[in-house]
Amino acid sequence: MKIKSVNLEKVIGVTSTVPQMTVPETAFAGKSNVGKSSLINTLINRKAYARVSERPGKTQTINYYHVNEGVAPAEVSERGMAPDCYLVDLPGYGYAKTTLEEKEKWGRMIEGYLHTSQQLNRVFLLVDIRHEPSENDKMMYRWIVENGKQAVIIATKKDKIKRSQLDRSLSMIRTALKVSADTPVIPFSALNKEGMDDIWRLIAET
Repeated sequence: MKIKSVNLEKVIGVTSTVPQMTVPETAFAGKSNVGKSSLINTLINRKAYARVSERPGKTQTINYYHVNEGVAPAEVSERGMAPDCYLVDLPGYGYAKTTLEEKEKWGRMIEGYLHTSQQLNRVFLLVDIRHEPSENDKMMYRWIVENGKQAVIIATKKDKIKRSQLDRSLSMIRTALKVSADTPVIPFSALNKEGMDDIWRLIAET
């Protein structure tokens, strides 16, 4: 997908009201250091637009990246442009050194966004392909489904495993999260951009 423009348009915190946008939103959720910023940078073809925090658990805001503002549907189908949409980066969760109070605040903020946003249809949940999903991952998946949103699982850091391990790793993720058979599970690598086209295809369908 071709990227014409990207703008970090809104940043909201714990006490902020969730804004109601006029174009589709796709949200990205996952634990700290799972690779959300790297994924977003890959999707928008920027090296460091979404900042990778030096300290896990530091990000405490919901960030709205407006991609290809004003791009018409015809440009998407005829010229291969990415659609006019928001990529919404949710705070990373599950960092061990975060206080219980902070975890609860972030949880309320994320759940409030999922419940309130009117333009959000699909949430990409990122999990590390090398490890079984955590209890926080399972809770996040339940939140997505219970709030009536479509879930897509992105198995990050695919370049860290051998090809022979792929099927077993994806099966482990599906089993741990108890995902439905029609829920996509996409292996992704920020290193070689594997999986990027599949992700954009789903975003464009939103």
